[in-house]
Amino acid sequence: MRKSLILAAVIGTFAASNVAIADEAATAAPESPHSFSYNIGLYSQYMFRGLTQTGEEPALQGGVDYAHSSGFYAGAWASNISWLEDADLYDNSSLEVDIYGGYAAEIGETGIGYDVGLLQYLYPGDKKSGVKAAETTEVYGSLSYGWVSGKLSVVVSDGAFGFDNADGTTYSELNADIPLPWYGLTASAHIGYQDFTGKGNSDFDYTDWKLGLAKAWDNGVEVGGFYTATDTKGKSLWTDASGQHLAKDQFGVYVSKSF
Repeated sequence: MRKSLILAAVIGTFAASNVAIADEAATAAPESPHSFSYNIGLYSQYMFRGLTQTGEEPALQGGVDYAHSSGFYAGAWASNISWLEDADLYDNSSLEVDIYGGYAAEIGETGIGYDVGLLQYLYPGDKKSGVKAAETTEVYGSLSYGWVSGKLSVVVSDGAFGFDNADGTTYSELNADIPLPWYGLTASAHIGYQDFTGKGNSDFDYTDWKLGLAKAWDNGVEVGGFYTATDTKGKSLWTDASGQHLAKDQFGVYVSKSF
């Protein structure tokens, strides 16, 4: 009799546990296909395609990204700038805001990723009379495999960063992010070519390259440094109204946080 009671108690407890687990699984919310991420960073200066955007002064940058499990994404990013005022093109212009969206996925099970999208560069401020607006719209496409990627960006707006009649302007780039076997470091390498369209604009074409080293932690913090250069040495075309050469060789460091 006692053994029967003990057995019944054990069976009852086991059954109750299974029911509880089943109820918990039934009430658990399904995983959301939507996700958001955020980033913020402090840079010794803002470099864009080999050109300083902040006159070699520090930059505070940050953004927000939305991603859907299907591969669609959208986001916004911002940074302080000074190049439009330094060039005497705008008044009260100290901000760049980028808005973008696209679709990223893998080609079958090849390990080859692709990414296509649209990017709008916005530069709030007071444009001076006779100056072309700096606002620029680009479409882009990229392919990646492992730690290597290639990307092509094409301007579809009439102007490109203040250059008039520049639709069709392209920026082609190759990038590599190489994980190193020491201390979780990643080495990066980049080369790009800016090809402007429009009468007289091609005089400003140039090549830029960058080498970098970064260390990231599991909490989203990353610290890094880089060296960037262009082939514009000796050319005065990229010297602004303040006498600063925007495309000269530069070193930079940064700390960022993603969450």
